[in-house]
Amino acid sequence: MRVLLQRCYEASVRVEEEVIGEIAGGLCLLVGFTHSDTPEIVDYIANKIVGLRIFEDESEKMNISLAERGGAILSVSQFTLYADVSRGKRPSFTKSAPGEKAEALYDLFNQKLSEAGFIVETGVFGAAMDVKIVNHGPVTIMLDSDEMRK
Repeated sequence: MRVLLQRCYEASVRVEEEVIGEIAGGLCLLVGFTHSDTPEIVDYIANKIVGLRIFEDESEKMNISLAERGGAILSVSQFTLYADVSRGKRPSFTKSAPGEKAEALYDLFNQKLSEAGFIVETGVFGAAMDVKIVNHGPVTIMLDSDEMRK
């Protein structure tokens, strides 16, 4: 599982010119899954995100989590996080989980974040989406379950 996390002032996602989800501050998450991902990995990453101390305290140090600060989450499915560009000029997406599996894990991920007490807005799984992010910081962090669980 990979999540590209961006701390943001605001974020929104459109499908066919209609705003499907939007937040006014918090985290924008671009979320992708691979073949070996499991519900346990989803739970691990969701808990990691909830506790990440990436917002500044009064000393301007990243020391506060979204749980402490408050804010919402925009979660957008993004199978291209598993693009393989090691050969040729066109990306291969064979490392991305098949749609049915990825959608189930994506729904579970968003459910876990909601259960943790956050407002979670989403896009539409598998749709062509336009994502607008006003990054705060900028702070952008890649979480990769393969790197985090070693």
